[in-house]
Amino acid sequence: MNKNDKEFLVQKIRTQYTEKEQSGLDELKALDIKVKRPANVFAYIFGSISAIIMGSGMSLVMTDIGSAVGICDPMIPGIVIGVIGMLMAIINYPVYKKMLGSRRKKYAAEIIALSDKIMKG
Repeated sequence: MNKNDKEFLVQKIRTQYTEKEQSGLDELKALDIKVKRPANVFAYIFGSISAIIMGSGMSLVMTDIGSAVGICDPMIPGIVIGVIGMLMAIINYPVYKKMLGSRRKKYAAEIIALSDKIMKG
């Protein structure tokens, strides 16, 4: 290993242990993530739950699980549960957009000020 390779390796390892100063762009990215993350987490969790509910309703209708659970006629409860899950899945996107819009309004001034500061230099 020659001297340049050693210096490069030492510098690479050294940078892992030094604190990085946060630039305005890093701060802007972090703020953007702070705005979007709660809405994304809600949408993923709520959408998954609604898909599970819809699937369980479909399962009651299409299989003999209802009789194994003790439901005499699983058709009506299965349809009701499936429709509830479907309605939850349908409202997921509008709720996500509303949540994201309100968070954007909340942080808009801060993001605009920071982006103007970065663009002006």
